[in-house]
Amino acid sequence: MTLDSKTLRELIDFRKYLHQNPELSGQEKQTSKTIENFLKKTNPSSIVTGLGGHGLAAVYNSGKAGPTVLLRADMDALPIQESNSFEYRSKYHGVAHLCGHDGHSTILAGVAVGLQKSPLKKGRVILLFQPAEETGQGAAAVIADEKFKPLTPDYAFALHNLPGFKRGQIYLREGTFASASTGLIAKLKGLSSHAAHPEDGNNPDLAMAKMILELNNLVSQKERFDDFTLLTVIHAKLGEVAFGTTPGNATLMATLRTYLDTDMEILKAESESIIKHIGKENNIKVDITYTEEFPATINSSECTALVQRASSKLDLQTHQLKNPFRWSEDFGHFTQLCKANLFGVGSGENHPQLHNEDYDFPDDIIEPSVNLFREILELILNN
Repeated sequence: MTLDSKTLRELIDFRKYLHQNPELSGQEKQTSKTIENFLKKTNPSSIVTGLGGHGLAAVYNSGKAGPTVLLRADMDALPIQESNSFEYRSKYHGVAHLCGHDGHSTILAGVAVGLQKSPLKKGRVILLFQPAEETGQGAAAVIADEKFKPLTPDYAFALHNLPGFKRGQIYLREGTFASASTGLIAKLKGLSSHAAHPEDGNNPDLAMAKMILELNNLVSQKERFDDFTLLTVIHAKLGEVAFGTTPGNATLMATLRTYLDTDMEILKAESESIIKHIGKENNIKVDITYTEEFPATINSSECTALVQRASSKLDLQTHQLKNPFRWSEDFGHFTQLCKANLFGVGSGENHPQLHNEDYDFPDDIIEPSVNLFREILELILNN
């Protein structure tokens, strides 16, 4: 299905409206309502709201037996100040769509228009607009929601736009497409004292310094892991700005990334062992927690082949990625749930990068992305 010029114009205007009205992870109430109002015009069989927070799903049911295919778009924005000056720039200070989720949601809205014009022959389609992708909480919350159980899919597909890659071309990878990642937070408790008498306290400074050195050294020991691993210390805080006080508290944070979920478990265990051992050596109490946990996004061979076939039928240029992306995507929860695939669509080789303050989603890739999703549905449901 090729989008007519009127529909494409409406979609671009819709995308710009979403861009101008961004909402942070977990706060997507108005975004969800805006999308719901658009979807109602496409006459879905039903719309399920409040999924895992502000998520919503439009269900298109053929009424005939067949697979359930879920297409997913994320819809949350980022806590970054946009530097663009165009008229549809973000209305809100320090909040902006600088990852393209406005575009991803618009693409799914375009699929909804196509489903209205060309109804399914069998099975059903779930268009899921997911909250809180940026924090890694949205997909898990949606899947855990009781309202999602009747929607559980046989297949799931999603895309992400890719700055630095040829515009409108498709990037595929069987197996790991995006890394697992998690944020490690270590709270260290020593004993404060007067700065004139540090011997009366227990400053966690040396313990924290040693932890940083050993954590950085850990990932250089390649023999401990099966594939790529990365640990980045992203924050360290010792005490407060008080020149009369020897600090008694410290916080150390690091981001852990791996291509394999099994390596993530090893990396977490080894990191914890280092922190706890050094804490014990220095009589420092240690409390370790994790946040923003993303499993690896692991594409099934069947779904990867389906995206390749659909791309070929549309004469879209495809590329097989040699390595997974180091960034993470909580679509990994769906790749654990069913046969699934996350693929990339190039945004342009010289396009501003994701999370850059001057990023904007390229509207040129809306139409080919809508068509690709529609062709995937054709291959699964209408053959």
